[in-house]
Formats: sequence, structure tokens, C-alpha cells
Amino acid sequence: MNKHIPPLNALHAFVVTARHLNFTRAAEELFVTQGAVSRQVAMLEEWLGFALFQRHARGLRLTPQGSQLLPEIREVFERLFKATEKARENGTVRMKAPTCAMRWLVPHLMKMEQRRPELHVSLSTTTDHGVDFRHEQFDVAVIFAPDAAPLQHDGKLFDEVLSPVLAPHLLPAGQHTLTREQLSRLTLLHPTHDRRDWRLWLSENGMSETLMRRHQQFDTMDLAISAAIQGFGIAIADVTLVAEDIQRQRLVMPFVDTAQTGAAYYLVHRPDMQADWLTDFIDCFAGAMAAPI
Repeated sequence: MNKHIPPLNALHAFVVTARHLNFTRAAEELFVTQGAVSRQVAMLEEWLGFALFQRHARGLRLTPQGSQLLPEIREVFERLFKATEKARENGTVRMKAPTCAMRWLVPHLMKMEQRRPELHVSLSTTTDHGVDFRHEQFDVAVIFAPDAAPLQHDGKLFDEVLSPVLAPHLLPAGQHTLTREQLSRLTLLHPTHDRRDWRLWLSENGMSETLMRRHQQFDTMDLAISAAIQGFGIAIADVTLVAEDIQRQRLVMPFVDTAQTGAAYYLVHRPDMQADWLTDFIDCFAGAMAAPI
């Protein structure tokens, strides 16, 4: 190791660990494992030639050398973060979001543009539902959490609530709803290949899977919704994601029954970010966290 260049990742791990005096909480903030933080600190101690922490059963305590080193290292990182964020604050915000969330997301980004016109949001869409800030160069992200909320987030955007939707012209003349027999004659559009969403909705609403006779699978919910708008069949969709399509009468919900999957969408940002636009960005989504568009 080059003795003239200190291990910056290890120094950052030291500063975060010193703030919490706990490897587990430091790992949560850094989005790494507890073992990774411990190894970074051990690497730095080896590089420096002295211990930074005293390890006890109830946690950690800074050694005299660690206490002496911490203020200067912490100040260096604070200055580094401020300098880089100041250089970028009038530049580009790098954002990641699942493709399926685009119908809901774009109107909120338009609100953000009106509030902070000097900011440019560079949006990357993906079928990946998460984000790894350690290895991905994004500032903020919308993530889909299938089971539990992420350890750190800026707020829940909305829960995933499913219901069938179809193009209005597929409804029998004079009807606003479908019977079970009419449903069984339609092609069911699936956002996943395992057909789990339709199975859940049928089960939650006391219907048999024998109603699923004709099928078409897609890789994303957005593709299934687009196919439904074009009249290819009836899709199972998140009611928040299709709210605008229903409002504009591109789609209708032929059943009042819904099913909650337990999943939800969340807004998250890079843990070490201190940009002045971040508060405005989160505030822009605050109303969305209470109710969908």
C-alpha cells in the first residue's frame, strides 16, 4: 500500500463508526455489511500502526489515539462533501427508478423542475428494483421493496395495491363491470412470468384460478399496462401506477376489489449527500407520500 495515500474508504468507515460507536449501525449507514466495516477499520489501524477503538461486549470506545485523530479526519470529510456538493448543486441530479414507476414518477419530476429549474434530473430506468449506492453513481432513487422497508429511506411513496384494468371498449355495451364468466373469456396480461399477481388477486377475492384460461406474460408491469391500453386483454396493475390512465379514460377498473401485496415504493438518497436541493426534492414528493396523483 502506498504510504503517502491514506485509504480513504477506511477513513470514511472510521468516521462513521466513531459517530455510532457500533459496527452494525455504521454498516447500515454505509450500505455495507458489518464485517466489511470492521475490516475497513482494521485495515486503517494496520496502516496507522495503532488501535482506533477498544472493543467491548457492549460496543466500542475510542482509544486516546482515535480520539485525537477523529476531529481532523471528520473535518476533512465534511469539507470534501461540501466542496463536491457545491460544485454539483447547480448541475445534474442522477436518479434511478424502476421502469414500471415511470407513469407515476414523471408528473412529480415536472413539479420538481418547476420548483428548481436550474436542476437537471438525469433519469435512468431499469427493471432492477433496488439501488446500491456503493457501486452505482446515483444521487437519489425510487426503489421497490417487496417485503419490508429499507433500513434508510426518505419516505414511503405508495403501497402496491393490485386490481384488474382494461381498455373501455373491451367492456360489454352498457356495462361498467365484468362478471366472472366474462373475465374468463379475456386474455389475462401478466407483469411477471410466474403469474403471481393474478393468482393473488383471484385468491383474495374468492375466485378460482380456473378463470385463468388465456395468458400473455410480460417482463414488466409497464409493458402489461401498455398492452391493456391497446386492447390486448385485461392486466393486473398497481392502482397508483394506472391512476392517470383511468382518469384520462384510457383504462377502466371493472372490479372494485383490490389486493395488497405487502410491497411498496420508497424514495432514497445517497447517505453522504448534503446538497441544498435535496430538501426541495424530498418535499416535492411529500404530497405523493400521502396520496397518489
